[in-house]
Amino acid sequence: MTEILPFGPAALFVISIYILSLIGIGWVGYKAREENSMKDFYLAGRGFGFLVLLLTLYATQYSGNTLFGFTGKAYRIGFSWVMSLHFMTAIIACYLIFAPKLYHQAKQKGFITPVDFLDDRFQSSAISLIAAFVMIVALINYALAQLMAMGRAFQGLVSINPVQAYIYGVIFLAIIMGIYETLGGLRAVAWTDVIQGSVLMCGFAIMLILVFNRYGTIGIATEQIFHNANPETVKKAMPPDWQRVREWLSYILIVGLGGALYPQAIQRIYAARSETVLRRSLMVMAFFPLTTTLIALIVGVIAIAHHPGLTGAQADQVLMIICREVQSGSTFGYWLVVVLFAAVLAAIMSTADSALLTISSIFTKDLYARFIKHQLPEGELTRIGKLTSWLVIGVLVGLAILLQENTTLVKLLDRKFDLLVQLTPAFMIGINWRGLQTKPVLIGLSVGLVVSIGLALLGYGKINGIHAGLFGLGFNLLISVGGSIISK
Repeated sequence: MTEILPFGPAALFVISIYILSLIGIGWVGYKAREENSMKDFYLAGRGFGFLVLLLTLYATQYSGNTLFGFTGKAYRIGFSWVMSLHFMTAIIACYLIFAPKLYHQAKQKGFITPVDFLDDRFQSSAISLIAAFVMIVALINYALAQLMAMGRAFQGLVSINPVQAYIYGVIFLAIIMGIYETLGGLRAVAWTDVIQGSVLMCGFAIMLILVFNRYGTIGIATEQIFHNANPETVKKAMPPDWQRVREWLSYILIVGLGGALYPQAIQRIYAARSETVLRRSLMVMAFFPLTTTLIALIVGVIAIAHHPGLTGAQADQVLMIICREVQSGSTFGYWLVVVLFAAVLAAIMSTADSALLTISSIFTKDLYARFIKHQLPEGELTRIGKLTSWLVIGVLVGLAILLQENTTLVKLLDRKFDLLVQLTPAFMIGINWRGLQTKPVLIGLSVGLVVSIGLALLGYGKINGIHAGLFGLGFNLLISVGGSIISK
């Protein structure tokens, strides 16, 4: 792998101050709480305005997977990863199918977790329990990917052994994340999102200019790729074959539907101040793939031309390699990358703790309070939720360390969406069609999960470029919708 120079003491000091300042934001969020309740801790009192909602949704969608996993994927397959712009835009289109109506019901009926809607709509403990399980597993997958991204980012900041750097980075950043999330809840997370989102959007736009200044245009990089002696490298600049085209369409569907059903994103829908705020935020979000995903694609393609030969998990570090070379070009580039990487680390942490918040809320309200210990006061439920977050952090840190050498970020991404898309009929159809019946939804959800998980376990995560989750969703829709029509 290409050697990258470590940050100097001054840069590490600035990054450390930035990261540690997140604890201060958590403390301010703690002092700003209005009451010791789940609504205040997990939904920030339902008071998100336009800017806060926009940037916290941005931070939810554009995470460590985007910054490292997407750049790594672009490096692996080349220009075909332009599909990422399409499926990130598809998420917004899918939000509009159900988000405004869901917001109205959440405000009227006091929903806290995504499962609250399903419980109200279908009145089925089985559907609620299965959905809670699906969401928790998907969120654990999601948070794990963020912790792995933290470790890989930390590897580029210090000059010690890469394995040790990865482990220290995961542990240190996870502890900081847990502290400020426990203090301020969603309010603190959203405030950090505002800062990080602003820095990332401006920083990456400036960095793209510096990348072009150092390496030349994307056209020059493409010419270099075509002159490479390795046919596999040249193939990355060629038009996609039919296998890749099918995969392209599959990603648009599975990420568009699954991304809109992120449980932590649904809680942000609940937290909007008004429907107008929600709609305006989603309208602006439609343009955000151009500010983040497109830059990840460009950096990945330029890395193919200038740093060929990286394989496996190493490809997830190409963004870091490019940034460090930009950093060495000028004093301005140096400090831009310092601030940018501080924001990247903080953004990854913020994305992970959003997942942890939702995991703890689902476990506490939909499992513990419902099936284990009933009628607990709000303060006690919130305390149990905080303890749950720390337990999950401990488990995920261990998994992130164990999996650092044999799992890529995009593989983790795929499995998460295979599960989440099975909730599509219950949420997107259920909120728009009162004729959707409980029993067909339960059977369809169960069959869809069995098909998706079964195919993945048998080694068929994709069949001819189509994700296993879409095959499960096909059976799910047929049973849910067809069964509801027949029973009606």
